[in-house]
Amino acid sequence: MDESGGFQTERNTQRLRVDTLVRLRWLAVIGQSATVAGVHFGLGFPLPFAACFTVIACSALLNIGLRVRYPVSKRLDAGLAALILGYDILQLCVLLFLTGGLQNPFSLLILAPVMISATVLPPRPTLILGVFAAVLTSVLAFYHMPLPWPPGETLVLPLTYVTGIWCAILLSLGFTGIYAWRVANEARQLANALAATELVLEREQHLSQLDGLAAAAAHELGTPLATIALVVRELDHAAGADHPMAEDLTLLRQQVGRCREILAKLTSLGSDGAGPLDRLTLSHLIEEVAGPQRGFDVPITIRRAGEGPEPATARNPGLIYGLGNIIDNAVDFAATRVDVEAHWTASTVTLTVQDDGPGFTPDILLRLGDPYVTTRGAERRGIMRRTDDDNADGHGLGVFIAKTLIERTGAHVTWTNAPGPGNGARVTVSWERRVFEKTASAEADGL
Repeated sequence: MDESGGFQTERNTQRLRVDTLVRLRWLAVIGQSATVAGVHFGLGFPLPFAACFTVIACSALLNIGLRVRYPVSKRLDAGLAALILGYDILQLCVLLFLTGGLQNPFSLLILAPVMISATVLPPRPTLILGVFAAVLTSVLAFYHMPLPWPPGETLVLPLTYVTGIWCAILLSLGFTGIYAWRVANEARQLANALAATELVLEREQHLSQLDGLAAAAAHELGTPLATIALVVRELDHAAGADHPMAEDLTLLRQQVGRCREILAKLTSLGSDGAGPLDRLTLSHLIEEVAGPQRGFDVPITIRRAGEGPEPATARNPGLIYGLGNIIDNAVDFAATRVDVEAHWTASTVTLTVQDDGPGFTPDILLRLGDPYVTTRGAERRGIMRRTDDDNADGHGLGVFIAKTLIERTGAHVTWTNAPGPGNGARVTVSWERRVFEKTASAEADGL
């Protein structure tokens, strides 16, 4: 995957939209205004009303400024977004200072800007915001104006209780911040990996469609080329061997023959199961995905056995790419051989790929198939990647893409190590036979 392409999307997902920040702040402004007005006018509690609304007005002015300065769809870089969220923390802490500090039950709202940062921004600005919020929370524990209360009465909460609130806020900043970041990060990785899968599948589909286009072009060119060949033959007969143009006509006839050979090869791409809409037997499918790996120094042994007629399916670029990736990995890590076994019954189709390499390590085996979990080390035999898209493997996307594309065909993929006394990795792909053959049947029926 091109870093300037696919991974640009990943960087964009870690940016806050101006519209999101503005909408959230308007909610905060409305909520803060309603709370201050309700306490002052509804409950009749004395508080610095003018100062509170001045602080709230600053947030409203900032929102207006952001709307004027940036378009709605603008995504802010991490530094500017963190600065704006830092202002939100400061503004809320000033309000809390005016209304009782940590004794105010709304003090837990200090967590909100940090949570927003944890779900969208990178870890560093989130950590800075968390530390900033923790420092201001510590200040509010000791320095604040009285909590609004009925006239003539003063509520003073015990220091132990205030300390408990302080500890709860700090622990919540740490725990919920880390938790929100982990969950959001996993969601981002999955979304980016699925986007990479779609790009790979689209590319494979385009390559597969070239066969059909080449065959169609060869078919269309066949008739005019036959006419040219007929005209050249008649001219050659009419001119005779002593004609000045005899050599040119012979050369032209030879080139026409060469063109016919080329068109015959192109036409063969659309026949014998090689066309994008034709059926592939299980044996042909295995040979197609294993063929590109036979040029290396690791022999691939293929064994087939089953009950009844051999199953067949329609050509599927995603399935071919996914199985090819599995065999590619097996060849990379094998010590001396790779075994591919195909078995079918009346109800199931199973394909097993096993190498005699070191196998999967326990920590990798538990997470294999998740995005950004890589099993590759340095290329041990200097094997060149088949395509530029295989660079995704180095980012831990190769196995994920293979698994995703194969499972789209209705298969179940299992990753294990070979049981003793042997060693090596084993990948088993299994289908219900009716699912494996369903696509082929649909194509045959013209669905």
